[in-house]
Amino acid sequence: MSACVPARATDPSDPHRASHLHPPHSPPPTPPRRFRIASADVSASIAVFLIALPLSLGIALATGAPLQAGLVAAAVGGIVAGRLGGCPLQVSGPAAGLTVVTADLIHRYGWRTTCAITVLAGVVQLGLGCLRVARTALAVSPAIVHGMLAGIGITIAVAQLHIVLGGTPQSSVLDNLRALPAQLARVQPAAVSVSALTLALLFLWPRIPGRAGLLLRRIPAALVAVAGATTTASLTGLVLPKVDLPSWSSHALAGLPEGPALGLVAAVLTTTLVCSVQSLLGAVAVDKLAAGRPDLLAGGPGSGRGARVGRSDLDRELLGQGAANIVSGALGGLPVAGVAVRSSANVQAGAVSRNSTMLHGVLVVIAALLMVPVLEFIPLASLAALVMAVGIQMVSLHHIRTVTRHREVLVYAVTTLGVVVFGVLEGVTLGIAVAVGVSLHRLTRTRITHHERDGVHHVHVRGQLTFLAVPRLSRALHLVPQGADAVVELDGSFMDHAAYESLQDWQKTHTAQGGSVELTGRSPGTSIAEPSGAADCRCRPWTAWRNHQCELPRPAAASTPMWSAVSDTGALGAAGPAGTATAAVSPGPSGASGASGMSGASGASGASGENGGPDEAGRPVRPGGSGELGDSSGPTGSSGPGGPGTSRGPAGSNGPLAPAGSGGHELARGISAFQRNTAPIVRGELARLAREGQQPAQLFLTCADSRVVTSMITSSGPGDLFVVRNVGNLVPLPGEESGDDSVAAAIEYAVDVLKVRSITVCGHSGCGAMQALLDSEPGGARTPLKRWLRHGLPSLERMADDSRAWAKLAGRASADAVEQLCLTNVVQQLEHLRAHDSVARALRDGELELHGMYFHVGEAQAYLLTEVSSEGVFDRVTDADGLRSPV
Repeated sequence: MSACVPARATDPSDPHRASHLHPPHSPPPTPPRRFRIASADVSASIAVFLIALPLSLGIALATGAPLQAGLVAAAVGGIVAGRLGGCPLQVSGPAAGLTVVTADLIHRYGWRTTCAITVLAGVVQLGLGCLRVARTALAVSPAIVHGMLAGIGITIAVAQLHIVLGGTPQSSVLDNLRALPAQLARVQPAAVSVSALTLALLFLWPRIPGRAGLLLRRIPAALVAVAGATTTASLTGLVLPKVDLPSWSSHALAGLPEGPALGLVAAVLTTTLVCSVQSLLGAVAVDKLAAGRPDLLAGGPGSGRGARVGRSDLDRELLGQGAANIVSGALGGLPVAGVAVRSSANVQAGAVSRNSTMLHGVLVVIAALLMVPVLEFIPLASLAALVMAVGIQMVSLHHIRTVTRHREVLVYAVTTLGVVVFGVLEGVTLGIAVAVGVSLHRLTRTRITHHERDGVHHVHVRGQLTFLAVPRLSRALHLVPQGADAVVELDGSFMDHAAYESLQDWQKTHTAQGGSVELTGRSPGTSIAEPSGAADCRCRPWTAWRNHQCELPRPAAASTPMWSAVSDTGALGAAGPAGTATAAVSPGPSGASGASGMSGASGASGASGENGGPDEAGRPVRPGGSGELGDSSGPTGSSGPGGPGTSRGPAGSNGPLAPAGSGGHELARGISAFQRNTAPIVRGELARLAREGQQPAQLFLTCADSRVVTSMITSSGPGDLFVVRNVGNLVPLPGEESGDDSVAAAIEYAVDVLKVRSITVCGHSGCGAMQALLDSEPGGARTPLKRWLRHGLPSLERMADDSRAWAKLAGRASADAVEQLCLTNVVQQLEHLRAHDSVARALRDGELELHGMYFHVGEAQAYLLTEVSSEGVFDRVTDADGLRSPV
């Protein structure tokens, strides 16, 4: 039978087959998907429903609205906002943050007009969503938002306290406080007992210990509290006011707004503001909660098809909230907003899509239609106690500590008191005014000090230097005697024209009278041209790794000695005074290459790039060493034709060599800046390390390339890493003729003396040593560089061996032969490590792990070697918890 069966001819005119045709070389059309709800969404919706039901009734009670209005808002918030909103996991409904606003509207305009205001607020939200201004709402200071919520919480708690005591709340906080003594005199014991039982269950239920508690805590505490209080009141026969749900046929719907136009406009704007800000902030908070669940971000197992949840679309969320408010107001419901309690419960219960939110709304509808007889057993005192607890929790101690730490407690306090005394809109307006005033005060606040030390007069300006500070600046500058040496340090990020003119005029006058002036700045925009004529550098402090392109004047150097050359790799600017490569070992307490007493090579065995601090003008300094030996890459990172060690300018052409004095001057300035700015900060930690000695957990062996900043890419600090740096991150095999003992000595010291628990070999992209290996030719002069690079020949042989699979990057092939050799070299050097006796012994005893790492400079992306059995796959570092297995 032939394996090739001819297809039957298809008659295009055949109506029975025309529907099955599809274009050639394309997959058949996918069948329509059936609507499915993941089991996780079903269970989460039930949990949210059990929380929303009592809270919706309680919030309706607190506002003075019909109790059915809370159920309407909960159902509409779940179904409409859940379907149309931009945050799939946020649950919307009647929110405690809207209680004060709604209660005030009902008191002023009545229920039907309040529903109309809710509809108009929804229309405004739709307009704002169409204008795509949702992100603008997040510009409100968190102190104002937290203060608003705290003020609303206090208002709710004080009002509900009257119902807890068996009375009736007044219309304002001040009236409730004035009526509280009289209410305490006529306490209703039955109401207090039910309220106390509700609060006890609410706070004790989540704290049940043991395995039984783990199971019981799955039932929401709010439901348990209300159900327990209701059951107790019914069994004991307590006579209390209870929930009264009238027939739906008599439910009041929205009517035409009645009242003064300005008052209605203010009411609509207030409702819009509170609903929008609370919903948008809630969406941002839900994103943070969802980020802690990998199944939501990656559609993990059990999450259901299409369960991936991206970041919230805030403009769409505003549109969804607007539509929900229009529907809720039209049906006689409370205003709708995102609710933090229900949203967090939804995420924690395992919801994976918006189906959970919508299904919770359907359950509320079912309860409102079928569970009315059961709901009418609930005592109002129990609901009041539940809402009072919610109000108290809105005054968050965490928020108070946060605003205190950021020096915004005044904004928080004014907003809270304004909401309590005057109302939500007035309180928020007061908070915004105070926030603006505080910002202006900080902008104009400048501290100017003058002191003399060792014959040098120091003028330190802290803060923004504007025209308002010019008189005080002038007074401080005139304290400097004529002909004296002066240092003016500008510790701020802004200086206006008036201050610039004043400072420059004084500098010229003081210099003309025989004095010297050194102007330094720690941030961009504060530096002034230096009298020495050096180029103006506007780099932030501690940015020695940044591609700042600050150039120093370089005279032609036809006869400059090589030992004083400054290597300029690409656009990285001037390096330190030594352009030679090193095998720098850092037995000292440093996350980078510190001063070395173990190094077998000379050159940059001190700080190596990452330890360079800023100079006094904020210019990065790389003390002790350069650049990358063997890397002549330009800005693109590709090796130039000059071969390893060639000094190149920004465009890749051979650049002039700098005199030794230039690097020495930069080194001195960097040390001076370290002693002045950084030493006071790190002195305590370094003193501790000096007392206790170094106890690093890792040996990090990497290239001498100046772009590989070990402390930066590993987020390490003093005492964390024992670092070995050499050209090409090579590990010579032990016992070779004329072998290099510096690396072997460092390995032995790290494993046997320091007892490190892991060794990492880190290669990098654009490695000049690997390029030199590829370009090397047999014969020729045996230079020190060629003698050293012979330790990389096994890597070349490994890459050329067709029987071995090439090491590769996960997700893509190697860009070129240089990158392939860089990856292969890491795997080969790990094998060389195993040949060292100390490493082999520690591996055999299970006391050591080996790791391979590749750092792509241009992408700023680190890769870890994950599979050594298949010659190595380097995968992206995304989750440190999953990358602890040894290679």
